[in-house]
Amino acid sequence: MAGSHKQANTVPSCADPILAARLEAIKQLAGGLSERVAVMDRGFNVIYANESAWSEDVPGGSGHPAKCYEAFAHRSDPCGTCPATKLYESPEVQSVACSSGGNGTACGMHQAFPLVSSNGEVETVLVLFKASPKLTKPASRERPDAKQESTLGELIGSSAPMREVLDMIRLVADSSATVLIQGESGTGKELAAKTIHQTSYRRDKPFIVVDCGSLPETLLESELFGHVKGAFTGAHASKRGLFEEADGGTIFLDEIADTTPVFQAKLLRVLQEGEIKPVGGNQPIKIDARVISATNKDLTELVKAKVFRQDLYYRLAVLPLSLPPLRDRQEDIPLLVQHFVASSCKRHKQPIRQVSPDVMQALTQASWPGNVRELQHYLERAVVTTSGPELTCKDIVAMGSEPAEYDLRTVARGATRQAERARILQALQQTGSNRAKAAKLLKISRASLYNKIRDYQID
Repeated sequence: MAGSHKQANTVPSCADPILAARLEAIKQLAGGLSERVAVMDRGFNVIYANESAWSEDVPGGSGHPAKCYEAFAHRSDPCGTCPATKLYESPEVQSVACSSGGNGTACGMHQAFPLVSSNGEVETVLVLFKASPKLTKPASRERPDAKQESTLGELIGSSAPMREVLDMIRLVADSSATVLIQGESGTGKELAAKTIHQTSYRRDKPFIVVDCGSLPETLLESELFGHVKGAFTGAHASKRGLFEEADGGTIFLDEIADTTPVFQAKLLRVLQEGEIKPVGGNQPIKIDARVISATNKDLTELVKAKVFRQDLYYRLAVLPLSLPPLRDRQEDIPLLVQHFVASSCKRHKQPIRQVSPDVMQALTQASWPGNVRELQHYLERAVVTTSGPELTCKDIVAMGSEPAEYDLRTVARGATRQAERARILQALQQTGSNRAKAAKLLKISRASLYNKIRDYQID
């Protein structure tokens, strides 16, 4: 099987340095995997495929790359409209998926991702395939179970978007290629970077976090690259930079979009040369630190606006990773709620609290614009400011120091109709079904309460 595909299974030389780096990273990552991985160009030629991707009946020894429809769909002509072509036609499309069936045998593509060259064009695509039929039985002992795992390090989630993130982290962990993590504030970018580090062979070496947005340019340069004695006023002694401190480990550059063009140029040189030059020094220092960067901004838009260097963007995004907002992974919220409540109880030395079904439903259907961080702080506040064996709707509504009317509206706006209905029922029970007292307790008018009782069909 291997002998007939040596030529098609080799990454060709590539003039574009960004594509060459990405292809080499993919080759390192996919070489030992049992999952099927391949890279194709615009002409459907297989630029690279790992050993697992090939089947014994694929024609080999042709002297040129095989066509993907020949190699993976066992067809003599193209499959018709391939979803992967969308990646070439629409640069804003981040990934596509292909379902089996249709005219002829499907190639089995699970998902495809664009690989962008230094000029910003999608030149090739990375394809992840479904499990090969020949590998279904042995693979079922590992991968299906692995995909059902809800945690990796401190990352939690069993939804489809999070399974993709966890699978990608497992895939990229042992590579030395740079990773760019993108996502809204509060989605857990630093946690994802830490998980990549802890899952890699660098786990026993330092993990250094740098908040690029909180430091002025001159101080950021000194912090990262170090300085020699007398380099500037106050430099009374030489200082090692954080790149040196992270030697052998990982350095995480958070909020990379907030750096200046001057600093970006210096960082680009570090990534290209693999060495740093301390402020005020002349001798370069070789460094071996994996770079993971993160931003909550759209770097492609900043590149178009010419406020972020395009060449640096492609150096940082050799392995891009996108974290979904919490509203796109609501099925993960019960797992997160249980984790955060348990950890908050332990941290604040309280007995383990349970979460009532009404509260869980309300939390699951809330919008959470602050994402996982907002949910975590919300639950910690609830644990600290309430008592009893269970968190109830009353606890959630009354939590904090704001008036109950504001709290009720907060829950009603983001939680669900069921949560508000449960709160009204509770108020009626507390007041012996006295609607006037219940309205006063809820800080709403009696007319509003009557309307809600009728709307929610409360007897």
